[in-house]
Amino acid sequence: MKKYQDTTLRPAAMLGLNTISGARVALFFVFVSLLLGFSLLLGPTGMLWPDLDSPVERAIMSLRFSRLVMGVLVGGALSVSGVIFQAILRNPLAEPYVLGVSGGAGLGATMAILFGAVAAVPLSLPITAFASAVVTLFLVYWIASRGSGGMPSVYSLILSGVIVSAICSSLIMFFVSMASAEGLHNVIWWMLGNLQPPSLNQRLFSALFIGIGIGGAWFLATRLNALTFGREMAHYQGINADAVILGGLLCATLIAATAVSMAGMIGFVGLIVPHVIRAMFGPDHRWLIPLSAVGGGTFLAVCDAFARTVLAPIEVPVGVVTALAGGPFFLLILQRKMKNAWIG
Repeated sequence: MKKYQDTTLRPAAMLGLNTISGARVALFFVFVSLLLGFSLLLGPTGMLWPDLDSPVERAIMSLRFSRLVMGVLVGGALSVSGVIFQAILRNPLAEPYVLGVSGGAGLGATMAILFGAVAAVPLSLPITAFASAVVTLFLVYWIASRGSGGMPSVYSLILSGVIVSAICSSLIMFFVSMASAEGLHNVIWWMLGNLQPPSLNQRLFSALFIGIGIGGAWFLATRLNALTFGREMAHYQGINADAVILGGLLCATLIAATAVSMAGMIGFVGLIVPHVIRAMFGPDHRWLIPLSAVGGGTFLAVCDAFARTVLAPIEVPVGVVTALAGGPFFLLILQRKMKNAWIG
């Protein structure tokens, strides 16, 4: 089979793209700030500067700000997770759902909601989601490793992840079918994705997990640059590819599971945002990871602003908005890149 290589997935050192324009980065942050301000001020009646002397409007702005912070955290986590999976799997279509990480986290969170653990211990939701995501990741890794005699191939990881993800989705549907009316409503609303802020302790706990995961991913950035060019090339550069893959998978699992536990099953963020940031600033993961975190958070915050206003007073789940906005946009990107897409 003829193989085409997408230069957007090559390491920056190979392409001579180790630096980017400071003016471009500054312009990006100005644009991001404007979009975040737009998201904060947009309401059911349009753009409105709040009267902070009014207790009601202060409460409204406080809620909007909490949702904005939620969007930044969750969107940034999903985006960085997508960056890591795309680098490790060398596949431009990779995202947290590919290896079953989001499905495993969703299964754990569903069980925590339906069995009453969340009502008893609010922090049980992120803990259960992360634990089940890690178990899912190791299950995928174990299945992919059987018969390989060592490190599993990219293709066996993807195939195993798809299978395990389907099993997790089936189990979620089973638990939902057995749930009470109240439990069914809670789980379905959570599965569609929403940024209603949880308790302060849970937000702080989740922010700590996401910060650790993104920090760990950035620490691996130069190694991910080499890894995107192949495991053999990374080995020739003195990099332990197996250790980088395992560390990257754990970081991606940590932040994706935390994001799922906070906001439910929100798709396309980890798929689209890395492509956009890579097209704007290049493939160097030292820049790609932090800028994708900012871009993903901004994208999800803007989507949430539209979700709460487009059909006001009815609130559309933000996961529906990301799917409606992300699906056609990703198809457009995919169509434009078909001529030089990487095919395994």
